[in-house]
Amino acid sequence: MTFKVLIADPLSDDGIAPLKQADKITVDIGTDWSKEELDKRISEYDALLVRSQTQVTRNFITKAKNLKIIGRAGVGVDNIDLEAATEHGIIVVNAPNGNTNSAAEHTVAMMMALSRKIPQAYLSLKNKLWDRKKYIGTELKNKTLGIIGLGRIGSEVAYRARGQRMNIVAYDPFLTEDQAKKFGIEIGSLEEVLKKADFITIHTPLLKETRHLLNKEAFALMKTGVYIINCARGGIIDEEALYDAIEEKKVAGAALDVFEEEPFFENKLLNLPEVIATPHLGASTVEAQEIVAIDVSEDVIRFKNGDAVRNPVNLPSVTKEVLSEIEPYFHLAEKLGQFLIHLAKEPIEGINLYYSGDVAKTKIEPITRNAVKGLLTRHLGDHVNDVNALYLAEKRGITIHENKTSTTQGFTNLIRVEVSTKSDKRSVAGTLLNGLGPRIVKVDDYSVDVTPKGHLLVIHHIDQPGVIGKMGSLLATMHINIATMQVDRAKVGGNAIMVMTVDRHIEKKALEALEKLEEIHAAIAIDL
Repeated sequence: MTFKVLIADPLSDDGIAPLKQADKITVDIGTDWSKEELDKRISEYDALLVRSQTQVTRNFITKAKNLKIIGRAGVGVDNIDLEAATEHGIIVVNAPNGNTNSAAEHTVAMMMALSRKIPQAYLSLKNKLWDRKKYIGTELKNKTLGIIGLGRIGSEVAYRARGQRMNIVAYDPFLTEDQAKKFGIEIGSLEEVLKKADFITIHTPLLKETRHLLNKEAFALMKTGVYIINCARGGIIDEEALYDAIEEKKVAGAALDVFEEEPFFENKLLNLPEVIATPHLGASTVEAQEIVAIDVSEDVIRFKNGDAVRNPVNLPSVTKEVLSEIEPYFHLAEKLGQFLIHLAKEPIEGINLYYSGDVAKTKIEPITRNAVKGLLTRHLGDHVNDVNALYLAEKRGITIHENKTSTTQGFTNLIRVEVSTKSDKRSVAGTLLNGLGPRIVKVDDYSVDVTPKGHLLVIHHIDQPGVIGKMGSLLATMHINIATMQVDRAKVGGNAIMVMTVDRHIEKKALEALEKLEEIHAAIAIDL
């Protein structure tokens, strides 16, 4: 039976060649179809290939009666309703690696153009000026490159920078000392990278934690005369703070491929002669566009032939009976991971998952994926999902072990997630209470009863009279209201823990104020 593929957005001809050459596959090009025609005819097709133009909404998916797989020729899947696709049993695949080389090359090109003032010199020459003294540059050799984020693209930039004989110091929350040695680079905290680098390049997703990561305070830590490169995401740099840092000569120059607002018609950064810019061209190469189309085309062929796809984005198919049994645990597992990552102060080397009671009798791998997703999401954002979580963890050298036991340990069902770092182990356990939903019942060896949602505050402290009163009074001065509180201790007068829900997000300054109390070891804010 013929497998019908519809290409709704423009893709490279060479990229879709594997589909056209495959047996028993027909390819239709619908790039000039109206939305009405697309809605009317989508039910004819088994597979759909898009980029970012076509909006694959829930309403659209309900009309796609025969659709089995959607391919997104690129990384992001914002234009695809993943939940609706999963509900309808449709696999969604993307091409997460297609732009790696392109983005890394663009970063290095921008860094070199910045250091040698090539765009400025070219514009001067176009204006019939020959001013060699004005455009004296600086060499990359023996300079220190600070890389914030050492994922796929950051690693490729590091590889190329070593070829320029640069010294490299990198910050990544998942980067271990062993991995740093393998790359031949120095590992550092974010603060150390900011202080040491002559050039700083960013390769992180845009998250709540990374928005305005380079702000006024960050620029104050940098060397005078530092150069900034951002070919990752707009919003990671506070553009107002960057403008001021350049005006004050703290920053010698900036190369920007991305901006907080795109497209734009006014941006005062472009009025500064120290700034060079491109209109989000990181993935804009013939090769990258071809590769992403090839990747999704080949995954469609694999799916059609009954083979495993390489880059799934949503959940793998399971029977409705199994899904209904394990789905309630997905939310619990993800929240446990999101909670636990805030307790780990070093890069994670291993993850152990312990399943007890009824949950141990189910298919646990999808639950594990959700727990690992929760752990990674804080630093990787929407780049991590239920399916690629295990792959991304493996790529970062994180080992994962699952353990099952039929013993109840006092609960009908219990999931415990444990992470190990170079010098520590931390864990959190949770259960589903009948009619009440998910609960966190253990933090390390302390017993608690916490609903995993909202704004949480975890305080490690000494079990002494008056600690709770001091802490509560201090929070009151900052207008932070406590909704619930759980307290447990190892022994009388020993170490203890408080887990509170509060009415709003707790800022860093508030945490620092709490940690100044002599009885408090650590104060951690967690938003779930």
